[in-house]
Amino acid sequence: MRYKLTIEYDGGPYHGWQRLPDAPSVQAALEDAVEKLTGARAEVIGAGRTDSGVHAYAQVAHVDIEKPLQAWQIAEALNAHLRPHPISVLSVEETRPDFHARFDATARAYSYEVINRRAPLSLDLGRAWRIGRPLDVEMMDEAARVLIGNHDFTTFRDTKCQAKSPVKTLDIATVESVGEQVIFHFEARSFLHSQVRSMVGTLVEVGLGKMTVEDVAAALAAADRTQCGPVAPPDGLYLVRVDYDAK
Repeated sequence: MRYKLTIEYDGGPYHGWQRLPDAPSVQAALEDAVEKLTGARAEVIGAGRTDSGVHAYAQVAHVDIEKPLQAWQIAEALNAHLRPHPISVLSVEETRPDFHARFDATARAYSYEVINRRAPLSLDLGRAWRIGRPLDVEMMDEAARVLIGNHDFTTFRDTKCQAKSPVKTLDIATVESVGEQVIFHFEARSFLHSQVRSMVGTLVEVGLGKMTVEDVAAALAAADRTQCGPVAPPDGLYLVRVDYDAK
């Protein structure tokens, strides 16, 4: 049977989602848990390869398990075998044999959290980016809307990105404040490597008065990585949701 997993994790201790030969990863921790449950090694394929230090509220993955178990039994057992990893399997459900967590996804939603205050972080350390100078949230939100649509996002693409094309369609890009929190929201079918962190870093430059909305538009149009602002740290980035169309 093929099973769809929904997973929450703190990305701080890991070098990203993808399995690596010499560094801890979320994928490897899950595959170890599956092996302990079934006695067989199986690949756990995720909807997105989050980078080192990036978190997830609801990453989606699929795995094939031959051992006859009910979905709830798999969830309980995986969580038991994952301790003390900061990874939780929120749900497990049987799915069709050809379901693919990555290729069948129709939308991915990310959020990025900034704490805008002078005092250092304690509770949110490693889970948000602290910026001590006041940010102009309205101007950042206006600049974010420049990025919505179908564009060549080379400016906001990591030089090591392996995507075949830099052209993506960004469906949602907004910035809001909730108390001292500044939250960036992005949604698209798929993203380039480091695209969200690159966009956040550039928008923060707008919030600090170092760039204008027109500068962001010009940087996007330039399709030039050197026009990108400083890349935001991974601490504040969260994979929020992965959507699938029913088949």
